[in-house]
Order: sequence, then C-alpha cells, then structure tokens
Amino acid sequence: MGEFLPDYLIREQATVGALVAFGVLRLIGAMLAYERGWSISVVGKCFIAAAVLYCLPQLFDLLTQMVSSHAAGAELEGKAAGCAIALFCAPILGHRLGFE
Repeated sequence: MGEFLPDYLIREQATVGALVAFGVLRLIGAMLAYERGWSISVVGKCFIAAAVLYCLPQLFDLLTQMVSSHAAGAELEGKAAGCAIALFCAPILGHRLGFE
C-alpha cells in the first residue's frame, strides 16, 4: 500500500479513522459509565489502553521491518494523532452533554 499512496494520505486516513472510532466510542463509554455509576477515570484509562493496543500492530511492523517501514511509520503517526485528539476532545464533549 505504501508504494502507491503518499505518506501524507496514509497518515490522514489513519488519523480520521482513529478520531472517529475513538471519539464515538469514548462518548458511548461515558454514557454507559454515567448510567451505571462507574468512575469516569477508569473509563478514560481503559480507552488509553485500547488506543495503545490499536497502535501496536504498526509499532510491531515498524520495529521488525526497518527497511520497508515508511508506510507503517506513517500509519502509526496517524493512528497515534487521531487517538490523542479523540481522547482529548471527547471528554470535553461528554462534559458538555452532561455525562461527566
């Protein structure tokens, strides 16, 4: 895939995918935590762990295949950026909606 697409497109696609997935899931997690009376800090830590697990395949590719790893590096950067933005902004939105 890296031979046909420039790195910035791979990075942008991974960022948008992670942003949408983790943003929506974090809001759903906040709603469930609010309904059941769970601690929101536990939910936040679980989503941080899920984001790390989400980025592990590209990190593994990057560490094992140093020669042809530019596509894995771009995808890892995109996923990490999307997860970070989503996990930063979703609690703000959840607070505005009254879940936190």
